Amino acid sequence: MHTALQKALELILNGDRELGNILLVTARMSLSSSLIAMLIGVPAGIFLGAFRFPGRQIWIILNRTLMGMPPVVCGLLLYLLFSGVGPFGKWKMLFTVRIMVLAQVLLITPLVVANLETYVASVSPSVRESARGLGLGRGKTFLLLVNECVYPIFSTYLLAFARAIAEVGAVSMVGGAIAWKTNVMTTAIMQYTNRGNFSLGIALGMILMAVSLAVNIVVSLLQRRLK
Repeated sequence: MHTALQKALELILNGDRELGNILLVTARMSLSSSLIAMLIGVPAGIFLGAFRFPGRQIWIILNRTLMGMPPVVCGLLLYLLFSGVGPFGKWKMLFTVRIMVLAQVLLITPLVVANLETYVASVSPSVRESARGLGLGRGKTFLLLVNECVYPIFSTYLLAFARAIAEVGAVSMVGGAIAWKTNVMTTAIMQYTNRGNFSLGIALGMILMAVSLAVNIVVSLLQRRLK
């Protein structure tokens, strides 16, 4: 164990090429998917939390159901849709970073929507009352709510990014964990540990834990500021 840990530190400090490629693919996938999920989820979450309309409760229940979707089910669904015999097989997205991003977006967006919906539902009555007093329309009221949610939006993004970087089930199914192409930290840890290459697995695990620690520290600082 000591030898494997020492080799892992050497790989990190020496800038191992394979390790670097895995980190780049992971960053590309996680940043892209979390940003897209935020672009979709933030407006949807604020809208669901702030406004009352027919069918709102159905959308909330549907979103909460999607929050509990197992990653392997998401991966299986996308695999069937984008495989050679699937309806979208001609797009040739299977075993690419693009479909890994799509899988992550499907998994992360419901979490973003739920976080923002819960927060906005608690602050929207006072915000809407202020907006009515100022004579603001729906559009400007929405922008006022967005401004009120700056810190929750930022903390939600960090949580979305952490969820994306830690995912393994769906991305391994649709990405295939192909070396130098679609291998990310989580799939590489599993792959190299199974092969007995504990040094690279430990190195990736250390980096993953460091990223997770950094995200949690930032989230904690934001929560303190909100209080």
